[in-house]
Amino acid sequence: MQNLLPEELVTLANQVVDANRKAGRRIAVAESCTGGLVAAALTEIAGSSDVFDCGFNTYSNEAKQSLLDVSDDLLETFGAVSIAVAWGMARGALEKSGCDVAVAITGVAGPGGGTEKKPVGTVVFAKAEKGKSIDDVVADRHDFGADKSRADIRLQAVLVALELLLPDTSE
Repeated sequence: MQNLLPEELVTLANQVVDANRKAGRRIAVAESCTGGLVAAALTEIAGSSDVFDCGFNTYSNEAKQSLLDVSDDLLETFGAVSIAVAWGMARGALEKSGCDVAVAITGVAGPGGGTEKKPVGTVVFAKAEKGKSIDDVVADRHDFGADKSRADIRLQAVLVALELLLPDTSE
């Protein structure tokens, strides 16, 4: 076996590692519904230690609070699967790690746990970057579809998170 993970993840993770190495950036991830799969994809790449610093697996609300300083108020007001909480996770990962960029993922991978407002397949992402204004929030909510399997939802979430870790070359 050459790679533990699907080839499309490994290919994109390789691009992320190479691009961030060239940009001189260190990266961190804060994961909930993906349970460490973004970190696993990055560490599948030989030499990823040049850019990948750490991952925070914060599956529970308590972990989001204790490891990333996500406030109880945010969790109670907006819920764990929200742009506010994803942004809090990304900011917390950036601050705790001292990295240049952090991406956070939180969502409902199913098959249970969905609600009318946040159905299965809802995944929220946020990116925080060192030196950027707190007003420059990069966050998005995706609906991958309740008809998808847990594995499909998590795979799509990892791909989106990896894309967010690619440096913006337009700057």
